[in-house]
Amino acid sequence: MPQIIFLPHEELCPDGKVIEAESGMTVCDAALKNGIEIEHACEKSCACTTCHIIVREGFGSMEESDELEDDMLDKAWGLEPESRLSCQSVVGDEDLVVEVPRYTINQVSERH
Repeated sequence: MPQIIFLPHEELCPDGKVIEAESGMTVCDAALKNGIEIEHACEKSCACTTCHIIVREGFGSMEESDELEDDMLDKAWGLEPESRLSCQSVVGDEDLVVEVPRYTINQVSERH
């Protein structure tokens, strides 16, 4: 079973966290299942960028993003070539190293 290594994030996992994830599961679902409360304002429907992640290792092992995800990512804060929406990022057979950006664009977040 692949692992997802979350790099430290000030609010979500200050010390970082390593979790097990089933192949075929999204990074967002795996994070939520393991107590990493990644934002997902659109309820994982690919209609916002609050679950934006940067895949530091293992990017090539995931299914490619589709046009809808790419269009949404264009609106994400801190976009990088290995950026994905965690609600659309399906875990493959390889381990992933993931960074959750420090900021997100969420007009309705109660944490700000």
